[in-house]
Parts: sequence; structure tokens; C-alpha cells
Amino acid sequence: MVREWLRSEGLAVLAGSLWLYSQSGFSWWLFGGLLLLPDVAMLPYLISPRWGAISYNVAHSYLLPLGLAVAVPAWIPYLCIWTAHIGMDRMMGYGLKYPTAFRDTHLGTL
Repeated sequence: MVREWLRSEGLAVLAGSLWLYSQSGFSWWLFGGLLLLPDVAMLPYLISPRWGAISYNVAHSYLLPLGLAVAVPAWIPYLCIWTAHIGMDRMMGYGLKYPTAFRDTHLGTL
């Protein structure tokens, strides 16, 4: 039940991010082009699962984009894309990673 709740929260963040982005007037082409950019943070998995998990978790935590939204409001459209990506991942069951393996997440095993 908890896993479904967390995935539903991801859906809510995705929907909220999409709505906020729609209010920005920025291009949907930009949105589509940048949506998967946070996944570049998986590259350190080529070094080790530990470094991959650290990098992935930093890029897939809401703390950084929300903090930047407060610090630099002009970046909000880009940060909406970022939070939409995180929400989409969480909705699909891709959670924050444990340092053991990519498939080990706080939402369960992939």
C-alpha cells in the first residue's frame, strides 16, 4: 500500500509540474527535449553502484530543484521539467537508489 501511495505522489508531482510549466509560456519542444536530461546522472554507474546511486539520488531528489526555484525564480520553467521527470520516474516505480545495485530502490526492487 505504501508503494502505491508514493507512486501516486509521483503522479501528483508530474501533473502539478505540467500545469505549472503550461503557465510559463515556454515551448513544449523545450520540455520534451529536456525531460530525460536528469537521467544523465546514471552515468556514474559505469564507475560503481555506489557512485551511481549518489549521483542518481542527487539528480532525482526534489530538494535541489525546489531550492533552486526559491533562489532563482527565473529558472522555474526548467525546474518544472526537472520535477516532472522526478515525478514521472516515481510514478513508474523508479525510486531513490541504494548503493547495492541500480534495481534496489526505496520503492522496492525493479
